[in-house]
Amino acid sequence: MDGIWLADGQSTFRDDLPRFELPADEVRIRPTLMGVCRTDLELMAGYYPFTGVLGHEFVGIVEEGPTEWLGQRVVGEINAICGRCHSCQSGRGNHCLERTVLGIVGRDGCFAESFLLPQRNLWIVPDGVLDECAVFTEPLAAAMRIPEQVDLCPGDRCLVVGDGRLGQLVARVLARRNLTPMVLGRHERKLSLLEKYPIESTTDEAKIEAGGFDVAIECTGNASGFETARRALRPLGTLVMKSTYAGQLHCDASALVVDEIQLVGSRCGPFAPALAALSDGSIDPRDLIDDEFTLEDGVAGLRRGAERGVLKVLLRPS
Repeated sequence: MDGIWLADGQSTFRDDLPRFELPADEVRIRPTLMGVCRTDLELMAGYYPFTGVLGHEFVGIVEEGPTEWLGQRVVGEINAICGRCHSCQSGRGNHCLERTVLGIVGRDGCFAESFLLPQRNLWIVPDGVLDECAVFTEPLAAAMRIPEQVDLCPGDRCLVVGDGRLGQLVARVLARRNLTPMVLGRHERKLSLLEKYPIESTTDEAKIEAGGFDVAIECTGNASGFETARRALRPLGTLVMKSTYAGQLHCDASALVVDEIQLVGSRCGPFAPALAALSDGSIDPRDLIDDEFTLEDGVAGLRRGAERGVLKVLLRPS
């Protein structure tokens, strides 16, 4: 079986991957479109010691499993939980102590001819939602996690630090909630994509008023972005960390304590509102697609996704 394999920080295309037997509670999915995520790139940089098939953003067709799922076009949540541990029983399945995570922790990912996922993780893609939109469901759901965690009110001043793939989606989610976020980025081309929304943007950090924001959402995954977000917050403000970090993050903890900043880690989010937004067209992420590669050329696609200024790179089955 073909797929993109990661080992010791190196990704390679392989045509000899095993086709594993299907467990009773899972389905086999043939991906029709896959997305390169920053996390894929950070795994290559050593964020987590993963060996296996990369990839967790996908839309695909169920090709093996219970009759009711066969032929369905689906997307899927990436955390495969045990359902038995204290976290699962307490409604915190995304933090299951025994979980595997598609293409990230203990489970081969979607950058392959086919892959496995539990039935409970599946969501049927509504008719009319193009694959090029559906493939964004997982990162859009992650962006929609923020309103679940932070009480956002009209009039709140929100700063999004980072104009990349995730920052773009976060800003659009906030705008959809009748907020007017400010996005601080480095690329005029990326920021220009936000002009059709009620979103302000700038490349000039000097225009970001210190202490002028109620909520700051850090989407860069680097220390300078974190510090920018912290400085922008008023006392008792909320700093949402929306990126994973390769390596260690050093920060001024005293400033967080003195200003009583609420620090919120934010990861996976709800698929239902993400699919609804894609279905009603209130969020159309296709302008974020910069390039597309075949699965066979997926290693080049990963390199392309890591280039400075590039937004979403998609992989399509060979």
